[in-house]
Amino acid sequence: TSICKCDCGTIIRVANASLSNGETKSCGCWNRDWNRQLKTTHGRSKTKEHYIWMAMIQRCRNPKNKAYKNYGGRGIRVCKRWTKFENFFHDKGECPPGLTLERVNNKTGNYTPSNCVWDTRKIQGWNKRNNIIYTFKGKTACLAELCEFFKKKYHTIYYRLKRGWLIERAFA
Repeated sequence: TSICKCDCGTIIRVANASLSNGETKSCGCWNRDWNRQLKTTHGRSKTKEHYIWMAMIQRCRNPKNKAYKNYGGRGIRVCKRWTKFENFFHDKGECPPGLTLERVNNKTGNYTPSNCVWDTRKIQGWNKRNNIIYTFKGKTACLAELCEFFKKKYHTIYYRLKRGWLIERAFA
């Protein structure tokens, strides 16, 4: 046997016959790399985007998922194109830091390229279906968004409305 150094830097013992007949060409790294390439479809399986995509698929298609009742159970679907991660990633790209996937039309909209954007959790909170929508001075939005827009304290306006005040008086 001979002690050999592979191109990758690994040192191994190899039978002399295996060296002379060409049977051994690497420490095994070549086979590992080749198999990894054969099995890799997109190379992004441990990325934030892939986790977001998997969660989206599970919410909409897996009745055993705890969020299914609020998504797939309500009829929200993932478009056929996005059933493949590669297409989802091609359409949306990398998720910017601090953002997550948001459906623009949250009440009836499916997960499609035209109905999804990367957005903050705060904006997503403004787009929940259980929000009460108000109109004040021509702006229609949930209370939290209106308070931020008009620079008012949320809890002050919230408790005024809870006591039965009209929106105009609550914001005055």
